[in-house]
Amino acid sequence: MQLTLERPDYEFFLRGADGNAALVNDRRLEASFVLSPHSLVESWPVRDAGALDVAGLAPILEQQPEVILLGTGANQIFPPAAVLAACLGRGIGMEVMTNAAAARTFNVLAGEGRRVVAAFILPG
Repeated sequence: MQLTLERPDYEFFLRGADGNAALVNDRRLEASFVLSPHSLVESWPVRDAGALDVAGLAPILEQQPEVILLGTGANQIFPPAAVLAACLGRGIGMEVMTNAAAARTFNVLAGEGRRVVAAFILPG
């Protein structure tokens, strides 16, 4: 059987993520970042989901997503209620999950052509 590597129709895709790092295309990232199928923001300063505030959502919201995936590291940690309310008030869904789950979900939603933005919290 012949196997062929098929690249997605969008610029950025996740090969994997865990609580310490993520592999975006062929690049290893060890600090928090924000990713959409067509953009990568590497300098997201958030290091703790519990400390995320509405101002920290700015690089995510400016991409006008229909759904936000928040990867909170190795464990699922919900952000403050004000952050969830800020998204819901704009009609944007936010799903909170581990980084590994967020990576898998991002690839599925991006492959479906959805306006998805994923934010990954990493310790670096």
